[in-house]
Amino acid sequence: MMESPGLARMKWMALALLGAAAVLYVIASLLHGRHPAWGYAAAFSEAAMVGAIADWFAVVALFRHPLGLPIPHTAIIPNNKDRIGENLATFICANFLSTQQVLAKLQHFDSAGRLARWLATPRHAEQAATHLSSALGYGLVALDDERVRHFVGTTMIEALAKLDTSSLAGKWLDLLTAEGRHQPLMDATLRKLSAMLDNDELKGRMAEVIATEVKYLRFVGLDNVAGRYATAKMVSGTIRLVTEMADDPTHPLRQEFDAFIAASIERLKDDPELRAKVEEIKHELLANPALAGYLHGLWGDVVAWVQRDLQRDESLLRTRVAAGIQLIGVKLQADTAMQQWINEQLLAYAPQWIERYREDIRRYIIARVGEWNTEEMTDELERNIGRDLQFIRINGTLVGGMVGLVIHTATQWLR
Repeated sequence: MMESPGLARMKWMALALLGAAAVLYVIASLLHGRHPAWGYAAAFSEAAMVGAIADWFAVVALFRHPLGLPIPHTAIIPNNKDRIGENLATFICANFLSTQQVLAKLQHFDSAGRLARWLATPRHAEQAATHLSSALGYGLVALDDERVRHFVGTTMIEALAKLDTSSLAGKWLDLLTAEGRHQPLMDATLRKLSAMLDNDELKGRMAEVIATEVKYLRFVGLDNVAGRYATAKMVSGTIRLVTEMADDPTHPLRQEFDAFIAASIERLKDDPELRAKVEEIKHELLANPALAGYLHGLWGDVVAWVQRDLQRDESLLRTRVAAGIQLIGVKLQADTAMQQWINEQLLAYAPQWIERYREDIRRYIIARVGEWNTEEMTDELERNIGRDLQFIRINGTLVGGMVGLVIHTATQWLR
């Protein structure tokens, strides 16, 4: 083991104190009869040697067998590595990952507020956008490979070929029209159509078309008049009809349209003939080489454009993403109700995550400690805490000497 300079120095200091105590004991023993003070010195040094050797034994016994002798209950750390790992894992999970402790930390952490402040900072938004752009660029480069395109294309076509298009379309239409969900959209569409028809430029074009068709009136100079008159009447009537449909959800034409949609949904679900026709059209589209070529070219164009954009210093995508992230942060900062909702969701679901993963963490720690090399782990522990343990030897030498001195003094006083 390569010892750190601090550990080696402390070992030499502890050993030097033991050597000093031994020298003092020899001198005090030789001069014991010349003066009573030497008795006290001998008692001090003798007890100091006992304390130093006892604490040396205790410190060494933590990491290995003292003097290489297989003395029972020595080399404690190497012999109990797995048990230490299990106890450590249990201690960490019980004292740092308990449900109550984590929830208490989350309650005071204000995750939503911190997230909002982080996202609203322009520098952080740019960093997030840069990371996302880098990931997107890497993904596009990795995926822009003929093998990948062929695999994705064939897989998608096979999946689409197996898809029950008719039934799926029927279910989607049923979902979109259930309980009149499509009525507001129809209202808006009809009103937009009415506004588009009530347009002078459109009316002029329609008048020209009608005037062209009524050629027999051109000889008497009434073709344009007839065109404008017919256009005005036709557009006016159409606008009136469309407006009535938009304002009256029970209009007969709207009811006919709803009935047609409902019947189409049922046919898509249950009519074998219609379902077979839809499947036939789908297979014809999927088998058409033009579709594969179009999708291949479209994918290549999109990838090339994104790559060119991300390579620019003023990337449009990166700028837009950063602006979007910052906008989300600003909006979230101003919306305390949304912040409260996020925090509530974290507190509501955190116990499930904690209970689910705490035991996994415990087992992971146990497994990692079990995989450690025993000798390397022991050396690493001694390298990190051995310097402090040498103070035990130093203190044992001094405290042992003081205890021996006190005992000798008390003995002399009792005599």
